[in-house]
Amino acid sequence: MTELHFDFPYTSQRMPVLARNAVATSQPLAAQAGLRMLLKGGNAVDATLATAIALTVLEPTSNGIGSDAFCILWDGKKLHGLNASGRSPAAWTPERFKGLSAMPQRGCDAVTVPGCVSAWVEMSSQFGKLPFADLFEPAIDYASNGFMVSPTISRLWANQVPELKDQPGFAQTFMPKGRAPHAGEFFTNPDQAYTLKRIAETKGEAFYRGELAEKIVNWSKQHGGAMTLDDLASHTLDWVEPIGLDYRGYTLHEIPPNGQGIAALIALGILENFDLKALPVDSPDSMHLQIEAMKLAFADINEYVADPASMRVTPAQMLDKAYLKERAKLINMKRALAPTHGDPSRGGTVYLTAADASGMMVSYIQSNFAGFGSGVVVPGTGISLQNRGFGFSLKPGHANIVAPRKRPFHTIIPGFVTHKDQPLMSFGVMGGSMQAQGHMQVLSRMVDYQQNPQAAADAPRWRIDSGLKVGIEQGVDPATVSELRARGHDMPIADRWSTDFGRAQLIYKMSHGYFAASERRTDGQAVGF
Repeated sequence: MTELHFDFPYTSQRMPVLARNAVATSQPLAAQAGLRMLLKGGNAVDATLATAIALTVLEPTSNGIGSDAFCILWDGKKLHGLNASGRSPAAWTPERFKGLSAMPQRGCDAVTVPGCVSAWVEMSSQFGKLPFADLFEPAIDYASNGFMVSPTISRLWANQVPELKDQPGFAQTFMPKGRAPHAGEFFTNPDQAYTLKRIAETKGEAFYRGELAEKIVNWSKQHGGAMTLDDLASHTLDWVEPIGLDYRGYTLHEIPPNGQGIAALIALGILENFDLKALPVDSPDSMHLQIEAMKLAFADINEYVADPASMRVTPAQMLDKAYLKERAKLINMKRALAPTHGDPSRGGTVYLTAADASGMMVSYIQSNFAGFGSGVVVPGTGISLQNRGFGFSLKPGHANIVAPRKRPFHTIIPGFVTHKDQPLMSFGVMGGSMQAQGHMQVLSRMVDYQQNPQAAADAPRWRIDSGLKVGIEQGVDPATVSELRARGHDMPIADRWSTDFGRAQLIYKMSHGYFAASERRTDGQAVGF
């Protein structure tokens, strides 16, 4: 993989950007916000944060100021992991949700403490070069003076309005004409501009302990929520050691639980027991093997992954090579299975990446979870609150059962690849449970089939849903789909505009710069100089 093959076998309108400094994300104006920081003398962290902050304005369908965030960062010498996901309110006991079969997906009882503002402050303080307030300039400009809504965002916005229009504060902020903005239509959010200015001026204090915190709590109380000022003020983030797994000489790094990144590592650890390279790319055997490995991974994480303090097994046990070898033996090459979890104890999201000429590389993700998240928007602030509480279980005795001041199971994951202990690629594939599946599919294509990052991202994807149901994109050979169905996969072919298969952004390190890619499923852009 050190010598890239510049072949582009899949239908796409995208070509990579080759440059010494690069930014890639799902919205072009946001990518350029990051580029502006690099041109201003900032580094990859400054570019990442300006892009992330701008995305809360430009892509509100996937993230907002009330998001959570995770990051994997190469500072030029070593990897750092950041978990800025928030915890549940202190009043969230299992009894609060008694009688429900699942956690609420919308409304105030879906909202955990938002963490992304704390990530902005911490990353800037520890690794940034530019003044913190400079990072907000593009976002504040777009929120104050407006921007033209891009086509994919417009479509997602319209899709989400029917479900969210009656949530507290949503229509007031995000339906100014009684509907979602059309593609190309101008949209402003002056309340959000004010909020971003206050966050910039106070370095986040207003959000967790000041006027913004009071507005969040008061609105939550008015609508039956349990969030308190103490819940917000008690928020802390954690620098963590990324977990990794070697796959045929390349190491994929992920944030450890409470995130789902470990699923990609488990699936790759299972695949390593097979000679995947001997199976033609996009063939029934290759796809079947990857799908079955991913199913086994999901069976384990759905049982075991939770707030680390509540887990009954460790990540090391889940990634034990001997254990994964035993799991690999369960795969039947002729028949799709609906596996259950093993016993390892015996052995709506935005993603962005930036890299600079000094060698710093950042893999960053922030999300409101299901589209606009809870649908709750705090009046006068432009703050849309995430719905990460939906990630908790209500099953008695489950490691991920809801509890006070606990982090829920999280789907958003940044990825990072090293080779011989040196940085190779910062990447992510945003989109719920598709993220771990996307990480595995992209890396396998690059390692097993020598595809370059743009081709690996543009290739048609499959997505495990539940049981034997596996969605697949258009572009796969009909004979392959027919054979997979014959093996028992319930495999509907997705609509062309389906958003179920993720949106990848990748920056790959080359000897004299970077190969930056933004894929075809989004409005995104890779930029650089």
